Parts: sequence; structure tokens; C-alpha cells
Amino acid sequence: MHLAVVIVVLSTLATAQEATVHGTVNVLHHSKSEAGNADAVIWLSSTAGKDLTVPGPMARLLQKDKRFAPHMLAVTVGTAIEFPNQDPFFHDVFSIYHGKPFDLGLYESGAVRKVRFPQPGVSYIFCNIHPDMSAVVIALSTPHFAVSARDGSFRIADVPPGRYRLAVWYEMASDSELSALVREVEIGPGDSPLGTLTIHAANAPRDHLNKYGEAYPVDKTSRY
Repeated sequence: MHLAVVIVVLSTLATAQEATVHGTVNVLHHSKSEAGNADAVIWLSSTAGKDLTVPGPMARLLQKDKRFAPHMLAVTVGTAIEFPNQDPFFHDVFSIYHGKPFDLGLYESGAVRKVRFPQPGVSYIFCNIHPDMSAVVIALSTPHFAVSARDGSFRIADVPPGRYRLAVWYEMASDSELSALVREVEIGPGDSPLGTLTIHAANAPRDHLNKYGEAYPVDKTSRY
């Protein structure tokens, strides 16, 4: 058998053995006015050793209509994220709460700033001008992760069979709630359902301070 044929056969066998992990997130909200199961991050970390993780392609957090889009972004460690301003006024993007601290400063419509996230962790991102703008970036040291859709479904493809530590993150969940969801799972080849992961959402977060550690001026929010 030719070497090229052997390589193709081995590659096909390896692909066939990889698993597709899937399941559903069910978020139980405190208020009936709140709903939805989107933006939960689910990931698998190998218990056998360090996962092989490489930076992903350039990601994007758009500033448009005084919002970050998307609100939640999950990337592998080392990935760079660009922050384009597509509003007809200035933004002042920063992060000082956990994760990767940075300050992009004041920049105008049409400008783009970039940040690389070299360490795992959760970064809460705000605008120093518009207090209602917020986003979250979670950098992961594993390539095996997914973000839940609005209906709560998630899917992690190409997972090598083995034993993994399952973890979940959700912005409105408490640390104790998230810790309770951590467990070890055995992933076999082919289809690997995880079932339903239930999360109890906490109350809405309190107002945050600006990048100087001060409250936002009341008149500053109405200028743009």
C-alpha cells in the first residue's frame, strides 16, 4: 500500500473516532420578563494532560447603536479581537474587571482597535462614555467549546475520545452555581449526548463604575 493511501486511511479512521458532543442548556430566570438560554459557554478540558490549543482567527466585537455585538464572545487563548467603532460618535472601550485588563482610549467613528487575549479567563468589557454598553470575552485553554443558541442547544465537534472535565459559564450565574456544574465525563467515539444542563440565573448585576473607579456622570449619558 502506498504511503499516501496509508495516510488517507489513518486520517479517515482518526476522524471517524472523533466525537460530536451535544446537549441543551436550560436557564431558569428569576423574572418572567427574562427569558432565553443563549450565551452559556460549555467546554471540555482533557484530564490526561494539557489540551493542544492554538489562537483562533481574528474575532470581532462591533460597536453599533451603543451596543457591543455580540454581547458574549468565546475564543481560544492567544486570539486577537478587533473592536471597530461603527457608531457616528466616539467610544472609549476598557476592561478592568478580571480577565485581560486593557484601555483602548477614546476613538472615533470608523476606527478599529485590537486586543489579544493571552491568558484564560473572563473579561468584562464596557464603554467609558456609555454605561449601558457591556460585553464579555471568555478566553479558553481548550479548543473543545461551544456557546449555547437561543433555544439552549450546543454542539462541540471533533472531540477525541477520552475523559474530560466539563465546565460551564453563564454571565448571570453565581460562582457556586457554576462550580456545581463541573464534573468529569467520558467521551466515546461518534455521537456523545450530554443531556440538559440546568442553570439558575441570579439577579441582574449591579451598575458598574467607569474606568477611573467612579460613577458615571448623569449628564454624560445623554450627550451622544
